[in-house]
Amino acid sequence: MGHFHQFFDIRKELRAIVQVNVRENNVDQALRALKKKMQREGIFREMKSRRNFEKPSEKKKREKIEAVRRWRKLERKRKDRDGF
Repeated sequence: MGHFHQFFDIRKELRAIVQVNVRENNVDQALRALKKKMQREGIFREMKSRRNFEKPSEKKKREKIEAVRRWRKLERKRKDRDGF
């Protein structure tokens, strides 16, 4: 059980802190910057995935589909670049 807690402590330390400076009381601009940073970091995607439990078999299936989608996109770009 001790290793389990240690794993989560390490993850907490490694997690990146998303921080935005508010300049001249412009909160709207700071919020936009924060949302953009969170989007880039994948925080929104992680929050959505953690809403409901995902069975390991479902996770494996989803990750496989995502990998195929990425591969097809790269192939499309390669063909466009090479002039096929």
